[in-house]
Amino acid sequence: MGACIAYVIIAVPCGRNQDHSVFAIPEFDASEYANAVLSGEPYPPPSTAIPSPVTGSSTEAHVLGQPQMQGSRPRSMLSTLSVLEPAREDISVAISKLDLGIEDASKQIKALVTAHHEDLLLYSSNTRHWSGLLASVRQGLDDVELSIHQLRRKIRLPYESLQMQVTRLQRIHYANNALRRIGRFFVLEKRLETLAEELARYELGASWMSEGERDPSRDAGAIDGKRLSAESHEEKGRVITKAALTITELGTFTAVSFEVAADLGAGALLDDGSDIEDDQRDACQYGATTAGRFNHVPLCSVNIVAAYIPFISDTRAKVTKEVEAMVIQGLTALDQSVLASSLQAAYNLQMLPQLVAGLMKDLTDAAERRIRNAFDLLSMSKEIIAKVSQSQLYKSRVRTEPTSVTAPQFAAALWARLESLIEQMSGCCVKVYTLEKVLNLKRDPATGVSFLDVSMKARVSLENKPSSTFWASLGMTLEKCCWDAAKSSTFLQQTLSSGYLRLLRLFHEFFASIALHTDTVYTESHQSPETVVVLRALSTFEGIYLSRSLTRLNEAVSQAFSAGTRVPPNANDGIAIARLITNELDSARFDPLLVRAVAKNVATTLDNVATKADALISTERSAVSLLGPLATPQQVLNGQVASCLYYSYTKLSTLMEDHPQTISALIQPGINKILTRYDCVIDPLLAAIRNEIAAVISRIHRVDLQKSADSMAGMTGPSLYMKDLADKLDFVKTSILSNFAQEIARSWIPGIVKYVIRTFVLHASIASPLTEVGKLQLTTDMTELEFALSAFLVDNLQGKRGGSLESIGEEYKMLRAMRPLLFLENSHLGSSERTAGLPPLVVLHHILVRSPIPLPHTLHGWQETEYVRWIEDHSPQEAYSLIESSLNQWQHESGAGEYIQLAWIVLRHAKGER
Repeated sequence: MGACIAYVIIAVPCGRNQDHSVFAIPEFDASEYANAVLSGEPYPPPSTAIPSPVTGSSTEAHVLGQPQMQGSRPRSMLSTLSVLEPAREDISVAISKLDLGIEDASKQIKALVTAHHEDLLLYSSNTRHWSGLLASVRQGLDDVELSIHQLRRKIRLPYESLQMQVTRLQRIHYANNALRRIGRFFVLEKRLETLAEELARYELGASWMSEGERDPSRDAGAIDGKRLSAESHEEKGRVITKAALTITELGTFTAVSFEVAADLGAGALLDDGSDIEDDQRDACQYGATTAGRFNHVPLCSVNIVAAYIPFISDTRAKVTKEVEAMVIQGLTALDQSVLASSLQAAYNLQMLPQLVAGLMKDLTDAAERRIRNAFDLLSMSKEIIAKVSQSQLYKSRVRTEPTSVTAPQFAAALWARLESLIEQMSGCCVKVYTLEKVLNLKRDPATGVSFLDVSMKARVSLENKPSSTFWASLGMTLEKCCWDAAKSSTFLQQTLSSGYLRLLRLFHEFFASIALHTDTVYTESHQSPETVVVLRALSTFEGIYLSRSLTRLNEAVSQAFSAGTRVPPNANDGIAIARLITNELDSARFDPLLVRAVAKNVATTLDNVATKADALISTERSAVSLLGPLATPQQVLNGQVASCLYYSYTKLSTLMEDHPQTISALIQPGINKILTRYDCVIDPLLAAIRNEIAAVISRIHRVDLQKSADSMAGMTGPSLYMKDLADKLDFVKTSILSNFAQEIARSWIPGIVKYVIRTFVLHASIASPLTEVGKLQLTTDMTELEFALSAFLVDNLQGKRGGSLESIGEEYKMLRAMRPLLFLENSHLGSSERTAGLPPLVVLHHILVRSPIPLPHTLHGWQETEYVRWIEDHSPQEAYSLIESSLNQWQHESGAGEYIQLAWIVLRHAKGER
């Protein structure tokens, strides 16, 4: 009834002044509403929310089960009177209102049904149609579900049966596999027993050979032992190798999975590999999971197999011990065959990486211990004190530093230890290279991988090749010990730095001793990186040695230049510097790296010599002045410095011929700097001497050579310029050249004499006009010149080396031929036989002097001195061309025909024409 009331109240028109919203509450209860009206209480209670008009409209639509019709009233027209107020009207009135509302709702329902009956009928028809379709679909789904159930029943039962059979087959295969492995295990175990017995017989024969006295009943065994020790080492190695391979395969059956055994290639190396092939075939047939299940249970859980495990473990320990002993024996004797057999056995035992790593650790540790012991002063002191105490009644206390009395003993002990260290290091190095060589030669027959790669790629392996590891460890340990020794002990530092050359020669012996067994090279042209690493470890003592060498060189230079201009360095100082440099280079010559370092010190020293000499050399005008009568102080200073530089340069240049190009390249720049400083002194002085001599000789043109015979009566002496030239030469000899070393003067004198003769002959050839009296005067001057030059030569050369004008050569012949030229007939001037020894240019000049043709310098307006200087600066062909131009200008001059013809003849002879 409450629901009907709710429907009626919702449909009441809102035009009436009554509130029906309370009846639209979803929780409306007619009994509670009636009780609230009777008791005068509000409905609903205050805690209950009143739905909004929107909610009410949606509820209305929901209740009717259809959308709002066109004839329905707007929701905004609903009354909004609060229902929370107490009821003020009587119950009878309320009932009447309710009846009225019900009637009104019934009318509206009828009207709605009448207006929409067609739609309702259509909905009903569609519902009936879809109900039939849904029924047929449901029937089809039931049939499909029944078919699936039947099909599941047909597949599931065979699958369960098949799964049961597969499980049974897997178990049978597991049992079969286990039986095969057990059978293979016992085959290998029997083989191992046989090999163990053979190995025991080899050990028994060796023990009989080692006994001092043998039982006569074992004479036959002793003979066998002798034969065994002499001939069967290789056979024993093969037995150990087979035993190791057998033990490894037994281990795969008892502990390692089938896949690992297959990867190790054990089946390929054994006689019978059928079991392994069967396992591989089964694994492929039943999948990885099945194979994995087979491999999880080791054979050691089988009691009959477990009983043999102690024997296998003991045999493995014996074989491992034999392998290690063979490795030590092979390395000690450097027997590659024994070492190869032992490494093959270790590889079969799968312990090769660990064995190689252990061997390298033992070798490097042994080298480190011996290096530390060689520099251990405490143990050295105990050893010396123990020797001394045997001959004395008291025992001296241990000292870490020797006294002045015990220093020789300590030094002898130190060098003895170092020599022993070199021998021990050589042995360790040769063993490392032998091990690496055998590892590189031996390969896995199945994979072809060398044992060296196996040792370096394993989990417990070497980081690098054995040789590289050994050299790195050796260099690091040696460097650290040298550094600590130099830092902690003054005695070690002093002894090893002063005797560094001896220490270096010990390492040269080390390199020479290992050269036959290794690929290390230490020569002048090439040094292996390994040798360089070792020698760098000695850099502490090498640095001290080089520092002292440089100090000695600098002290010699400083001592030579210490007095400055007061006592400048002389030839003896230059010889001392060159001799010290020679000694330093010769001392380090046996080592290519050390001699380079010493050469760098020498280059620094030579730069220092050049710098100090440059500071002393005077460049003032007085240093090249030849006014006399004595040499200036600047000339004396420059002479001493030049003598020092000269001997340094000449001695070192000779020394460079004995050293390789690499050393010369380091020192030669310094030598060139010294030569440059030497030339800075010599070149200006020699130029000044030449200029002064040329100026004196040029005064020949001031002499009157056209005097008559009467005017020359009583005048038979040389000309004044010739006397001045003789005095100038004497001044150069006694005052200038005496400041230089005698060897320098000897090297200059021939050049000066040649220059004097050439200049004099050129000036004499153009001296004009020339009469018979002038010719006699020139002859007298030539004689005087010969005397002056002879004195200039003999006095300086001390007459001990044949110092005469004949030693000058072509220039002296030219001077001697100048005399007959002056008195030749004109017709003979063109004859090359009559003018032998004279340059054609001189003959041409003399022909022009006799002719009316002017000389070339006269045509060009030159002075005689300028013309002679021009001839010295230009080639003879250019001088001939100049004379040809003069001849061409005077070709038609009267009275010059004869001389022009003679000149052309001489020119043709000069040019090699007929």
